[in-house]
Amino acid sequence: MITLTPLPETINSAVSLVVAFGLGTLIGAERQYRQRTAGLRTAVLVALGAAAFVDLGMRLTGGEGATRTVAYVISGIGFLGAGVIMKEGMNVRGLNTAATLWCSAAVGAFAGADLPLEACFVTAAVLACNTLLRPLVNAINRAPIREDQTEATYEVQLTTTPEAAGPTRDLLVERLEAANYPVSGVEVVERGEESVELVATLLADTVESRELDAVTDALARTPNVRHATWSARAAD
Repeated sequence: MITLTPLPETINSAVSLVVAFGLGTLIGAERQYRQRTAGLRTAVLVALGAAAFVDLGMRLTGGEGATRTVAYVISGIGFLGAGVIMKEGMNVRGLNTAATLWCSAAVGAFAGADLPLEACFVTAAVLACNTLLRPLVNAINRAPIREDQTEATYEVQLTTTPEAAGPTRDLLVERLEAANYPVSGVEVVERGEESVELVATLLADTVESRELDAVTDALARTPNVRHATWSARAAD
């Protein structure tokens, strides 16, 4: 690997940009092949922009300027990455694409700071994460999920009448605590004029599904309870 420091400043900047362009192309090509939101051109532009800004900081005030510029590049890429993250209901898409853009900026920053070998190392690591780890991710996603081995937020929902909401709430908390599932809070949701829904959030982040099934089945047979069930959602 060549040493960039002795070269004239203009040639030094050109080499930095070429390195950023080439490595950004490698990262972007993989993203484009996967048909991601931020593909080839986006990854290249992020790497080029980071390299250009860091190189400019070095040209103006040396290492101190480059250090300040890197800090601003990190913040700026954070805003850019937020633009590719989309929330659809309870699902969030684009996190991996945003992280890849962030790493593309790191590649460009290394190139702009005259550290091409380190930029190559980061590029190799990014490509490894997005390709070599994919079979492992698929294997984990296909594995059967057991409630007692996952961490999630669990809720128990009861439907009752507005008049019976108070006593039913107390009964719900009592039955859950008797099953060793303490409640962090109970929310009352109005469902028209003739029914309300009680939503109890459990403190536990792991449960035994058969135990909660038994609790909800017993509650469903209680007078004034029209429906009882429980659900889980991914923990924050």
